[in-house]
Amino acid sequence: MPETRFDRDTALVAAGDGVYEARIDPGWWVVVGPNGGYLAAILLRALALAVGDPSRAPRSLAIHYTAPPEAGPARVETRVERSGRALTSASCRMLQGERLLARAMGAFSRSHPEAYAFEDIAMPEVAPPEGCAPRARPPDPVRIADRYETRWALGSPPMSGGERALCGGWIRFEEPRPVDALAVAAYSDAFPPALFSRLTDLSVGRGLPTVDLTIHFRADLPLPGARPDDFTFCAFRSRLARGGFIDEDGELFSREGVLLAQSRQLALVR
Repeated sequence: MPETRFDRDTALVAAGDGVYEARIDPGWWVVVGPNGGYLAAILLRALALAVGDPSRAPRSLAIHYTAPPEAGPARVETRVERSGRALTSASCRMLQGERLLARAMGAFSRSHPEAYAFEDIAMPEVAPPEGCAPRARPPDPVRIADRYETRWALGSPPMSGGERALCGGWIRFEEPRPVDALAVAAYSDAFPPALFSRLTDLSVGRGLPTVDLTIHFRADLPLPGARPDDFTFCAFRSRLARGGFIDEDGELFSREGVLLAQSRQLALVR
């Protein structure tokens, strides 16, 4: 499978003692810095390298963003906090110089198909990607808009003054690439904020910098039979904005309706 821009822009070089060198690429910029999902993919890649056991897939990734990175070199310092029979826990810090940009904690484990299970969650009934028009680029697009193909399928369009902060649709990278855990981490913050569906202009909510993002991976990825041109369906909703902060919950599904991940983030809103 050819290397894609996403792979190049999230690549890491081992520097010894659990430290990895990264490069923050401006092609993933939003308003005041790189997209949080793009950074999440870099951090997840570093944690997986630190764990060093492909049989233990990511189950949880929790990130606190402390400062917006600048374009250019960065380093990720990792540490395996504990590796037990069932779970490996690892942490990492992303820095530029001595400036802390983000801290993350990840949990990795083998699947346990024999464990008790139930499922009270289903993908919304929406048109397939072929029945949804590609989303037009905004008049003044942020650069990350060129990294994805998105097709709106759920909720009111951005800046339409809808009744709910709800949005969703189909997404895939501009270059074909199977949907793995790194892709899911990126997709979890790649759609316009759900708040935009309630607004009529950007006088409120411009930027919405993420304070923290948690992703729960609910499937072993890539799924069997996954194709590089697959779309992923994403649904995001916000239920409360108060005191300068807003929540957003997300669900990510395969085209066949398999739940891939759930996400939750807290963001600043003005």
